[in-house]
Amino acid sequence: MDLERLHRLLRLGFEKGASDIHFQAGYLPLYRFNGELVELRYKSLTPEDTLAIARLLTKDGDLDELGSKSEIDLAYEIPNEGRFRVSICRERRAYNIVLRVIPIEIGSFESLNLPPVLKEIALCQRGLVLVTGATGMGKSTTLATMMQEINLAQKCKIITIEDPVEFIFKHEKAIITQREVGTDTPSFPEALHAALRQDPDVIMVGEMRNAETVDTSLKASETGHAVFSSIHTADVLSTLRRIVGFFPAEEEGQVRDRFAENVKAIVSLRLMPNKKGTGRVPAVEILRMTRTLQECMRDPSRTLEIPDHIEKGREVLHMQTFDQHLLDLYQANKIKLETAVDAASNPQDFARELALEGDATMSGDSEEPIAVDDDTRF
Repeated sequence: MDLERLHRLLRLGFEKGASDIHFQAGYLPLYRFNGELVELRYKSLTPEDTLAIARLLTKDGDLDELGSKSEIDLAYEIPNEGRFRVSICRERRAYNIVLRVIPIEIGSFESLNLPPVLKEIALCQRGLVLVTGATGMGKSTTLATMMQEINLAQKCKIITIEDPVEFIFKHEKAIITQREVGTDTPSFPEALHAALRQDPDVIMVGEMRNAETVDTSLKASETGHAVFSSIHTADVLSTLRRIVGFFPAEEEGQVRDRFAENVKAIVSLRLMPNKKGTGRVPAVEILRMTRTLQECMRDPSRTLEIPDHIEKGREVLHMQTFDQHLLDLYQANKIKLETAVDAASNPQDFARELALEGDATMSGDSEEPIAVDDDTRF
């Protein structure tokens, strides 16, 4: 495996629209398209192939760092063509390599099918905005689109702290400093502490991984900065639980108070296949903080009220639950009924809402209408 051949394999990924590329000894190269893994008609990779790929992807071909770590995360770029987030680890005395494809161009809210209200959320002047979702649901892409919106709209200073740096920003109205954990700074918390001394208006933290990062991010928002970050949680309720869970039980009340006071929005993402099976569309849950929602976050006995208040805040504040957006996507003929039902947070309530909206199927769908009694199963 030489550099030219590796680049051909990588180019195929972004030319065909793959989200991930897998190189593993004993297997054909694998490309993930619209959530599905597809084998490339090439040849099964040998341990020597994956070793060569790992050497080509790491700086100066140096794999010594892997001797003291279980894995390496880094960024790789084919100049002027595409970037990749790379994860390299050992497995069965060989190397396992996965590359996430990062487009050169940062997508717009419209091109990514994201709700227009995210533009407004992106331009908040202070407080914490969290983008959540499982791996591969578009958190990094959504954060990059938000940063680009600020970049195009405001004269300000943006500092990003990432592991690794993914999308590369060009200066528009904003000045942008991009720092990489492990290369430019030892850790997220240390980079955050340093950022507060660098006169930022906006700080983007690639991921909330521990209590110290959460605490420092909250301090940054408390001192008047706009802080954006991601976290691996499924929805608004699980995000609140995860944040609280980072801290000792005796600090729960204080953490809830600080979180409720400083969070401006929580945006949760789920990607699902479109109706034609040619791509994926995001279902998005959006919370925008209100006084009532602050009270629900502070009081554990009221936490389960949060989805109801999100649902009621749709008309005025453009909040929405997953199930509300799934209904929109289904009625707009963008996803299949079975896709919407499988992704619904509460399938029974979703079925009832479909019934209230009218016929439970759309023209062109082959599914049978959904029963709405309490024994409904999907």
